[in-house]
Amino acid sequence: MLGCGIVGSAVARILDAHSDEISERVGARLEIRRVAVRNVGKERDVPLSADIFTNDAASVVSDPSIQIVIEVMGGIEPTRTLLIEAMRSGKHVVSANKELIGSLGRELFDEAEANKVEFSFEASVAGGVPIVRPLKESLAGERVERIMGILNGTTNYILTKMAEDGMEFDQALAQAERLGYSELDPTADIEGFDPAAKLSILATIAFNARVVAGDVYREGITHVTQADILNAHSLGYAVKLLAIAESVDGEIAMRVHPAMIPLTHPLASVRDNLNAIFIEGNEVGELMFYGRGAGGSPTAISVIGDVADVARHIVGGGRGVGVIYSQPAKVRPMDSTVSQYYILLEVADKPGVLAKVAQTFADNDVSIKSMLQEGLGKEARLILVTHNAVERNFQALLAELRTLEVVDAIASSMRVQSAED
Repeated sequence: MLGCGIVGSAVARILDAHSDEISERVGARLEIRRVAVRNVGKERDVPLSADIFTNDAASVVSDPSIQIVIEVMGGIEPTRTLLIEAMRSGKHVVSANKELIGSLGRELFDEAEANKVEFSFEASVAGGVPIVRPLKESLAGERVERIMGILNGTTNYILTKMAEDGMEFDQALAQAERLGYSELDPTADIEGFDPAAKLSILATIAFNARVVAGDVYREGITHVTQADILNAHSLGYAVKLLAIAESVDGEIAMRVHPAMIPLTHPLASVRDNLNAIFIEGNEVGELMFYGRGAGGSPTAISVIGDVADVARHIVGGGRGVGVIYSQPAKVRPMDSTVSQYYILLEVADKPGVLAKVAQTFADNDVSIKSMLQEGLGKEARLILVTHNAVERNFQALLAELRTLEVVDAIASSMRVQSAED
């Protein structure tokens, strides 16, 4: 095992506690032989003898007695180099590293194929929620049309507290940090890097094409306000950080951004730090996978599931399903995507405002679905929701609205994921 932090420690404890049961299911006993860590002398609450720990990770991946390497150390390097060396040494690899797989998955998948070993990574997306294997195996005969999910527990917790407890963003983030739901540096979560990496992994499998995290359009939640949350609720929506990948006219559109989603949609009820993935398929219709998307024990369960699966293949002499691509990825530019939109405008309270605003929408080929005016005088605001519009047209609309004399400010704008999409 490479790494023995929160997830690695949980892997060791669960393997020890459930050893007999796992052995019966696998047909062989799973034993942690060596563990590479930075600090060998650190005290750890794990049922492992001190002499199996080493700070020489290279010696672990080259050890001829080891058949499976579990990677829970994170990061890009030296992790990438170690995993490639493990595969070239004939070892199967199980990883929870979303950052590495989201960025360099293609290299690792190809390396596994070239060396006829397995590379399994269920734990890299949504923690304890099984989604990678269902996409690869259970839905192998399905043509997935869209994946839409809540893939980051930290941001979902923040948005839940803003919606249910009336917290502002900074308050909710501080509480998430106190509870340990957020990293010391929350940037990857609140700016959408974490769910973008996870989405690229799911899209790679679902659409049988090579995509990476950098192909995903990304917006975080730092600009979401209490006004957005309240207005969304009054319109019948909840605000969620959605990760969306879909096949559109032979292209793959991928994006992570805050969005309003109808309160009647299953994803709208996903609360706190839970994750959920909603899949739409040609034949199977709609499916949702839901549960604890982070934390040591849930993630460790996914790691052990992969290890058990690989071990069964070793015992039986077979090999699991890899990630093979049949087509190059054609990534749809964000400005070509289609969505509905919400806009909150601060406007002058005088005759002709509505007409000028409506004309600007028409000039940019964006149709208004609903409009509500609230407040008077300096407090006058327009809340508008559009029909489906092309992203580039909507951005042009925003630019032109900013130049209108009757518009004091665009207080907020957000995409709306609804039945039209």
